[in-house]
Amino acid sequence: MTNERDDAQDEVQGAAGEGTANRMRRGLLQGAGLGAALAMMGGMITPAQAAEAPFPSHKRWKIVFVNHVTTNPFFVPTQYGIQDACAMLNMDYQWTGSANADVGEMVNAMNAAIAAKADAIAVPIVDPKAFNGPIQKALDAGIPVFAYNADAPRGSTNPRLAYIGQDLYLSGYQMGERIVSLVDSGLVGLFIATPGQLNIQPRLDGASDAIKKSGKKIEIQTIATGATVNEELSKIKSFYLGHQDVKGMFAVDAGSTQGIAQVMKESKLPEKGVHGGGFDLLPTTVQLIHDGFLDFTIDQQPYVQGFYTVVEAFTYLASGGLVGPADVNSGLKFVTKSTVDPYLNTSTRYEGKSTKAQIVPRSGAIKS
Repeated sequence: MTNERDDAQDEVQGAAGEGTANRMRRGLLQGAGLGAALAMMGGMITPAQAAEAPFPSHKRWKIVFVNHVTTNPFFVPTQYGIQDACAMLNMDYQWTGSANADVGEMVNAMNAAIAAKADAIAVPIVDPKAFNGPIQKALDAGIPVFAYNADAPRGSTNPRLAYIGQDLYLSGYQMGERIVSLVDSGLVGLFIATPGQLNIQPRLDGASDAIKKSGKKIEIQTIATGATVNEELSKIKSFYLGHQDVKGMFAVDAGSTQGIAQVMKESKLPEKGVHGGGFDLLPTTVQLIHDGFLDFTIDQQPYVQGFYTVVEAFTYLASGGLVGPADVNSGLKFVTKSTVDPYLNTSTRYEGKSTKAQIVPRSGAIKS
């Protein structure tokens, strides 16, 4: 599975704008996500009608996705969602930005996209002010801009058209409530890759607020771990070695969550009454939840953060701005030992573990 995931990531990083349209259109038109996509396009049509020609001939629009951690495995399914939507809608895309959360590099990538006359731009607004000017510049040039994965702060004047992603503060608050249900008192470490960045800082704020509101005698210590998986793991190990009385370790980003799971396993922390949890579905995280070393992780559905962003851009461009844009909450789902098996028993593009286009069969009652 590891090799397949590596192959998947290699394909994603090299496939921007390549000619996989027909294959992906055939796969996607048969099922998953089509109903939601077509509903967003303003009406329900059959897959057969869609395959014929749902829209008149149009320019092959290009959407530029600026990202803050371009090589992070979290965004592998996001890029597959982008690919699939572009293939279905006859669009191109570019994946660019910064590999290590450098806001200046992201702004430069946005300016390059504007200069190249991109048809649409998508960007995680990870800084409260840095993107206001570039987004307004793009809008003034007639280029629609959408935020995905991270949004401008509530009440800000950022002019982006819509946000596609999780309600970040709420997800953190709900994680804090889960922490309170697991830990009665003592030291709790809250780990964050890059403090202040708007894709994860609101989660940390929400978790801290929920813990404080509980009134329990829980001491919170916040630890910055860094932008890469290796440095995150190193910081988490160092924290535990210096705080072996800790009662819980929880993270607000994917890499730190995986690091916590690894430290929990290496030091056999569940046997010592230590609890752990965090965000996202990196394979190691999912496996170690199954094995009992991590209490939970939170699924924010990265695939749809790419897919729906492309759909919103397409509907906006196709309708001359008459349709959309609209905020889309990509959701929150706690994954625990009792619910983790489907994540282990499938290997698909939807969670970034396979390059193969497929429809995943399911059966039984649907649980909300």
